[in-house]
Parts: sequence; structure tokens; C-alpha cells
Amino acid sequence: MANRLADSTSPYLQQHAGNPVDWWEWSEEAFAEARRRDVPVFISVGYSACHWCHVMAHESFEDEAIAQLLNDNFVSIKVDREERPDVDSVYMDATVALTGHGGWPMSVFADADGRPFYAGTYFPPQPRHGMPSFPQLLTAITESWRDRRDEVAGAAERITKALEQRERAVASEGTPPSATDLDAAVAALHQSYDVTRGGFGRAPKFPPSMVLEFLLRHAARTGKPARGGSADPQGPSDSLPMVQGTCEAMARGGMYDQLGGGFARYSVDDSWVVPHFEKMLYDNALLLRVYLHWWRATGDPLAERIVRETAEFLLRDMRTPEGGFAAAWDADSEGVEGKFYAWTPQQLIDVLGEDDGRWAAALLEVTPAGTFEHGASTLQMLRDPGDAERWARLRRQLFDARALRVPPGRDDKVVAAWNGLAIAALAEAGALLDEPEWVDAARGAADLLLAVHLGAGQPDRDGVTGPPGQDGDRLVRTSRDGRAGSTDAVLEDYADVAEGFLALYAVTGEEEWLAFAGILLDVVLAHFSDGEGGFFDTADDAEQLVLRPRDPADNATPSGWLAAAQALLTYAAYTGVTEHRVAAERALAIVTALAARAPRGVGWGLAAAEALIDGPREVAVVGPADDPRTRELHRVALMGTAPGLVVAVGPPAEPTLSGRTDVPLLRDRPLVGDSPAAYVCRQFTCDAPVTTEEALAARVGARGRPTSD
Repeated sequence: MANRLADSTSPYLQQHAGNPVDWWEWSEEAFAEARRRDVPVFISVGYSACHWCHVMAHESFEDEAIAQLLNDNFVSIKVDREERPDVDSVYMDATVALTGHGGWPMSVFADADGRPFYAGTYFPPQPRHGMPSFPQLLTAITESWRDRRDEVAGAAERITKALEQRERAVASEGTPPSATDLDAAVAALHQSYDVTRGGFGRAPKFPPSMVLEFLLRHAARTGKPARGGSADPQGPSDSLPMVQGTCEAMARGGMYDQLGGGFARYSVDDSWVVPHFEKMLYDNALLLRVYLHWWRATGDPLAERIVRETAEFLLRDMRTPEGGFAAAWDADSEGVEGKFYAWTPQQLIDVLGEDDGRWAAALLEVTPAGTFEHGASTLQMLRDPGDAERWARLRRQLFDARALRVPPGRDDKVVAAWNGLAIAALAEAGALLDEPEWVDAARGAADLLLAVHLGAGQPDRDGVTGPPGQDGDRLVRTSRDGRAGSTDAVLEDYADVAEGFLALYAVTGEEEWLAFAGILLDVVLAHFSDGEGGFFDTADDAEQLVLRPRDPADNATPSGWLAAAQALLTYAAYTGVTEHRVAAERALAIVTALAARAPRGVGWGLAAAEALIDGPREVAVVGPADDPRTRELHRVALMGTAPGLVVAVGPPAEPTLSGRTDVPLLRDRPLVGDSPAAYVCRQFTCDAPVTTEEALAARVGARGRPTSD
């Protein structure tokens, strides 16, 4: 019999709808039930693509005896961390404070006020490797709650106070990073850079997307050569080789899907050979943009290939019928991690024949011993194929054969923030690589966010309906099948969706995207500011948790704090609104101190600081939309590598009664004679207009025509 999770919009929660555990969704009603019964609360946090979440579910939550222990002695709440990042953040802080580490599944025990008193991650069904079994833990906590309630209450009080003190220690003071600070951050990154294998630090290695964007911007601003460059950086300020070394290693290793495109979540080893196979939308959106910007700076053909294959993966495998992009693909198929992706030499021969199979095995590093488990190998491409046409043919055959396997599960909920990142990446990639279908896909996802996540209950042109009664300027975080979820958006949603809309405006010149970005950023300033120059992760009118989370550090995605700073700075460059620029500068002040200790944790803030130091440069392209000269100037502007460069394009303005146009950056920018022109500005102070591609390219750091070298 299905439990309360059957009607959830979260695929992760629905995976537990058939459990014998009497699950509740996160709600005040659940805590009220704990008070009524006078029992503790068990909070289980995970997500759909989490391998160990599935393991604990099969071992414990599907077990009748363990479920009975939970049902008799606890109110059990199941949380999708992707729907409720605020809940996840609060209890992950508690878990790390109590155990020294975190992860998922996260298992937290709290009182009826939500105050945690014990926490951990995965617990096995029987004692194992020094870990207590989950039933032993449940029994011990039940006895403590019954017999030593004062100790439990004291622990909850101490933990909550410690978390509050940690939160109060976060403050944004001082000034944004200077050029010297940014050079020092590059030098610090150089110290942890893996010269041999790319990336930073030791295994496991996660894709350092935000750090790579910072390094690309630093290389552009400091004038380091965009070509050549050894894989071994020659000096601490030589940032581009660290990008090249890391991007090439990730793309050629097993973390990248050599058949279907797209990146897995991370590599369990330091050579990018064996991934944790789940594929997340946010990783692929961020990496697509990084590889695009690497290609824009260097023209590297590997970068272009990865951009094209990853964009194809997003449109083929991640797009939902409503036009958004799904959250993730699982790591497991048929209950086995990586089974869908790994190959043996014999499997290659069975599909391709003896000669082609052995050729493909050598190319893809598929060995008799295997590089993964049970004699199977992940697919790598450590060198380019000598026969590109042969590889293209065999790749299609292998892809088609793999499609006959049982695929991993897909979490098809639409997360606002991650779709914002995908919109930005696809819009830019479509424009720079002349793939209008990608721009259309970005526009379609943006339309879905407006209709469902920002809508007011009115169906859009495709009949998709937004949440009834929702304010027109407030977002919900998730939707599924065109139906909005009930969770309020958090800071990263507003900031990343604004980022996507701003990128879409730069590419299309459609002014509504700039306007909607402004609406979202006004909400950020009104409801998320902490009064000290930074931001809370939840709005001032959102549900109150045991504390209000506030974290400026990046994780797998840009922090909401730093993403807001980036978007505010870009919006100010388009509009000249001082309030938004000042807010961005104040928010970036915290990066100075954090980068001095751990620059890998504030890559997005360092990237924004590069833009701040450079201006950012603003390009206004004016000319008739149907004039090829306008289109060429627009293309060159978008190819600019100047950090955080913003681009506005539109026809020569017809003065309104107020003497203004809708986009401030385009105001008072006439043609030069009868020629389209580009104005390059900083804070609305412009150089003389230019009318040729070559002159504009020199001013914005553009490499030239967007073709591979």
C-alpha cells in the first residue's frame, strides 16, 4: 500500500512510496504529529541519483522489521535535497559538526522542534566495519529518548547553539578582491594543481567548473597567451594551461561519456578513469559553458567537440516534454552502478566484429583486466582516433547497442536554478557555434520557467499551467510534468535563473529577458539581503527552520550568494542601476578573505571579481536586425573574452517621449553614417564607435571567426 509520498512531485520521494515505512513529507504536520505522539523525528535526506541512497532504501527502508521500528518509535520524514536545499544545508552542517564528514543518504534525528541531536549518513542493516547497524541505532535512540530525555534535550540545545554561532560568524566586510588578490588566488590554485593528471588535489576529483571559469577570465584579463601553453604551468600566474590540462584530462577520461556525451558527477580516482556514474544537469550545464569559453579563447578542436556532444546530450536525454531540463540520470541500472556504461573487449567484438572491436578496444582503453569492476572498463579516449570516419561509424554502432541495455532511471523534475545554468550555456553555445536549435531550446526552457515557476496560474501557449495564486515575481523551485511543486525557490534559483535570462538577452536581443532578470534580482535585494552586504539562502518570508542558512562558498554549483553577485553585476552593466552594482561589490567583499584561505571554494566569486576589475566591458551593437553587418558585429561581440563582458544588440533607437529606449545601454547610440556600429563602454562611458569586425575584436579580446583552427 502506498504511503504519503505517492502524490509527491519528487521522483526521489516517489521511489519510497511503496516502502513499509510510514513516511511523511517535510511539513509542519509531521512535526505536530511527533509532538502529539511524543516521539523523536527521523529525517532521511537524499536524492534520486544517489547510489548509497538506493542501497540504504533496499537494505533498510524496504525491510518490514526495520520499518516497524521506525513506525513505532519515530515520525519519519523523507526529504529530496534537490527540492529542499535549505533543509539539506541546515542538517548537513549538523552532520558535519557531529561526525566530521557529510554525504548522502543523510540520517538525522531531531526533536519535535526540528533541533538535531544525532546525525550520520549511511547505516548498514547489520554491524559492519565498525559501524552499528541501523536497527541497533534506532533502538539506542529510542531508549535514550525514553530514559534519558534530559541528555537528548541538552544535546539538541548545544548543537543548535553551535550552528547559530557558526552562522553569525559569516559576514561580508572589506572590499572586493583586487588584481593582486586574484593573482594570489591563481598562485594558490597552482600549488594544488595536478600537473600530471589535471584537476586540483587528490581523489576523488570533482569537476572544478567555477574555478576554471575564473582561470579563463584571469587569462583573458592579464593577457596571457591564448595559444600554446604547456600542460605544466610555467608560473603561478599562468592560468590558461591549468584550464587546458584539466579540461583535456576530464574530456579524455572515463568521467566523460565517450559514446553519448555529457559528464558524470565525479571521478573516484585521481586520473579521471572511473566515475561515479550519475549525470547531473548542473554539472553538464556548467561544464558546457566552460568548454565553450575554452574554445572561444583558443579554438581548440577538442573543446568544440565536447561542447557539441554535451549540448546534444542535454537536448536528447535531459529535455522534458514541457521544454525544461531534467535534474539527473541515476548511476545504477538493474541495481548495479555503472552497468549501463561499462564494456568488456568481448562485448565490443560482439557489436562491432573482430577487427573493429579490437580497434575500438585499443582506442577506448578497454582491457581484458578491466579498469572498472568484474573485468569491465570505462571508456576513455586518451588520444584522437587515427581514422575519424571509422570512429564516427563505430561510435554510432556502440551507442545504438548500448541503447538496448536497461537504462538508468531519470529524475525528470525541473529545478529552476539548474535550468537557469542550462539556459545560459545553451544560449551562448548556440550563438557561438551557429546552432539555432540550441538557442531555441534555451528559450523553451526559459518559457517554461516563466509559465510554471514564475507564473500566476495562467496556462501558456502550450497549455502548461503555473501555480495558482503565486505572486508574479516569486519563483517556485521545482516542477514536474508541467505542474509546479510546493517548495519556495531559494537564492540560487533567483540568481541562476537571472543569469540564464541575461545570457539569453545577450544572444537574442529580446528585451523581455532583461526585464525578467531585473524582476528576479529585485526580489533578491528585497527578500534575501542579510543587511551586512551578503545574502541568506532563504527569503525573509520563507518557512522558518531551526536557523536561516547563509553560505557564501561554492559547492557543486555556484553558491547563491556568489551567483547573485555575478548576476547583479551583469544587470547593472546593462542598466546603469547603481543599487545593483553596489550590492554586487558588497557581496564580493567576502571573497577576499575566503580566497586567501581556500580559493577553490569561491571560484564563482573570483570570476565575478575579474569582471568587476575589467569593468565589466559593455558592448552596444546598433543596426538593423536584417543587416548582415549588424549580425557580424554581434557575433564578434559574443566572441569577446573580456571577463564578464555584456552585449546588447538592437536597432537604432527611435526616441520616445521621454527621450529613452527600453535598454539603457542602447540609448543614444546612433549609426555611424549608414553603418551599424558597436560601442565599447565601461560603466556607460564609451570609446568611439567602431564599424568593422577587426576593430571590435581588438577591443573585446575576440579570437576571430567562430571556426575551429
